[in-house]
Amino acid sequence: MSEKKPSIGGQAVMEGVMMNGEHHYTVAVRAQDKTIRTKIFDRKSVLDQHKYLNIPIIRGVIRFVESLVIGFKTLDYSADVYMEEEEKQKKEARSALGKFWNKNGDSILSGLSMVLAVVLAVFLFVFVPVRLAKWVMIDLLGIPSLLGLFEGLIRMGMFLLYIVLISRVKDIRRTFEYHGAEHKTINCFEADLPLTVENVRKMSRFNRRCGTSFLFLIMFISILVFSLIRITEPVMRFVIHLAMVPVIAGLSYEVLKFSARSRSRIIGALVAPGLWIQRLTTREPDDEEMEVAIASVKRLFEEEHPEYL
Repeated sequence: MSEKKPSIGGQAVMEGVMMNGEHHYTVAVRAQDKTIRTKIFDRKSVLDQHKYLNIPIIRGVIRFVESLVIGFKTLDYSADVYMEEEEKQKKEARSALGKFWNKNGDSILSGLSMVLAVVLAVFLFVFVPVRLAKWVMIDLLGIPSLLGLFEGLIRMGMFLLYIVLISRVKDIRRTFEYHGAEHKTINCFEADLPLTVENVRKMSRFNRRCGTSFLFLIMFISILVFSLIRITEPVMRFVIHLAMVPVIAGLSYEVLKFSARSRSRIIGALVAPGLWIQRLTTREPDDEEMEVAIASVKRLFEEEHPEYL
């Protein structure tokens, strides 16, 4: 039975956990009144509608984009639930502009946040490494053959620094605890144990399929790819980086998917750094946080796999 068990993934959200199934995803959030609110969403993948796209690398690009959309949508929902009590205390605006904002404000802010996040990511992890690597390796040292390697090292260093800095924020530390709860709950299910707080507590907070490992693979594979590109002009190199991001993301998805079921030492060594980084992006959750993660999985199974309840 365990060999046919469904594969589930997840994500930590604001005071909660999202769990992703085959055709649905659920969000469970601990509201300010301490109750757990759950909601299930339909997940209509492009791959389900167009089977011919379900080929290596292409499917990885599609999954990557879809996961970003789901991630922002679930973060938006969790914020709405958690802030609900505070919103009730606010007086509703009566002007036409106020009514429009009450109805559409969250969607507008979510869209702007998503655009800002993408722009910031491109600036920090593409533009800055390209410019800095060119200045150091070509202008100062005159070693263009190591340009791609140095770019990758800068990118990886900035990523680790970013994780360390945000982990000092109280709300982010809470999110990292829910991230740990998500992993431990998935590991408990995959270990064929009943989903109870006692069983989840015993599980590891690390998981090979984690998004953190995925991001590390993207950076590692980008080093290999861009080491082969001999163009040194910064603008062209920046454009090529942007164009290659979907391809590298798709390739990283295939490697991560294979690593989840492989016990090869080579694959183990490849994913090991991603597991190490999870020591920064996950924290041991408390019982209440584990209850939220369990509630998210159970709500998903009510819809897709009631035989596991």
